[in-house]
Amino acid sequence: WKVSKELELKREEWEEERRMASVAVRKEEERKRESHKQTLLKEKKRLTICNIARQWEIQQNRVALVGSLNTNKDNEPCQINGSAAYVFPEESRSLDTLLSSAVQGLSVLESHLVEVEGDTLYLYGSGALECLDRNWSVQTAAAVVTVSFMFMEFDEIVQVLTKLKTKFPNSVHLKFKETNLVALQQFNALAQVNRIEQLTVDPQGNPVVSFTLWKYYVLFRLNHFNLQKINGIEVTQNDIVMAERLFGILAYVASSELPHYRMLPLLGESRRKQFHYLLEGKGKKSGIGNEEGSDNRAGGESTARATLNYSTKDFHMEKLEEIKGRRTLCQTYVENLVKEAADINLKNESLQKLWPQMFIELVRDAVVEIRNKNSYMKLCLQRIADQKE
Repeated sequence: WKVSKELELKREEWEEERRMASVAVRKEEERKRESHKQTLLKEKKRLTICNIARQWEIQQNRVALVGSLNTNKDNEPCQINGSAAYVFPEESRSLDTLLSSAVQGLSVLESHLVEVEGDTLYLYGSGALECLDRNWSVQTAAAVVTVSFMFMEFDEIVQVLTKLKTKFPNSVHLKFKETNLVALQQFNALAQVNRIEQLTVDPQGNPVVSFTLWKYYVLFRLNHFNLQKINGIEVTQNDIVMAERLFGILAYVASSELPHYRMLPLLGESRRKQFHYLLEGKGKKSGIGNEEGSDNRAGGESTARATLNYSTKDFHMEKLEEIKGRRTLCQTYVENLVKEAADINLKNESLQKLWPQMFIELVRDAVVEIRNKNSYMKLCLQRIADQKE
């Protein structure tokens, strides 16, 4: 009996060990499958970004990464976030086949990518800007602190800046890489954002960074944001003072040269009244003319700086078309006025030539008509009767 009992206990122990081993094996297999899936997703992401980068390079007429498909450049690296990743002609095809059964909803040839990682929203490719129209969850929208733009035109980003501040109210750090920032005036567009504490402009694909004074211009134009860091470097009080010394006169010149009708939309209601007083010469003694001291719009942006704005190429084209239309209308209107004036003048000249003879004929007809008083009276009475009828 004791032997049987011991055998029974051992058998139960073996069964338990086998069950535990089976569970461990199953968990290990699940872990490997999940790890394999994550690896595929990471590789999928890598290839997608490479494809976006390649399309961007082709669009910018630079050294196209698509040259890596050529025989003599099969191993050319694709730079992603500073690391080299090799793309082979057959790699996309083989991986796409592998992913088709393991990962759904993505294609190796995606032209844009949207990803939220931690507190950062990554936007790759211009198509990613459409994601701002999504119905983001309150938790996700509130968690986004940094927004990173890559492989897209800055002019396209400008068009969604107002959406950015409403969709992600806590975003305070903007990053730009390969966005064609080429001129200082483009930074004027960032004034549309609700708040910026940090700004990062990668030298890669942003030639404006090569300008010696670009950081000072940013500090000057976005002074109302009180930027804390630019490209990871703390902003000092000396930097702010230097920015004002370098570019302060620019805002004054821009605001003084701007027509009054364009200045008024930049002012608040109270400032409009003050501005009218200035135009009438009534506000000079009271110190209303202090542009930087008292002229602040909502959010602390001065009107003088607000005159330094930026319009995209598309906006310029629309404006040019609008100006062209107005010019055509004005030209047609003036031509009609000139023609009408010329006609009036021609008629006046003709009248002056004909008037002496016309006057003589009028006097003659009148004398002939009243020569016989009785017939003239009857004619007048007949005219009156005809008018009454």
